[in-house]
Amino acid sequence: MNVLAYLIPISLILGGLGLVFFIYTVRSDQYDDPEGDARRILSDDWDDHPKP
Repeated sequence: MNVLAYLIPISLILGGLGLVFFIYTVRSDQYDDPEGDARRILSDDWDDHPKP
């Protein structure tokens, strides 16, 4: 039972850090254009990579 005295605060700290970094990524607009990448990966424009 003594191990819970260590594990509970550690898990709360790690969860809080994850929440802080998630909020940081949302505020720094890293999730602006999720549709653009999805459309770009499906396009057939492979000008940069010629076929072997």
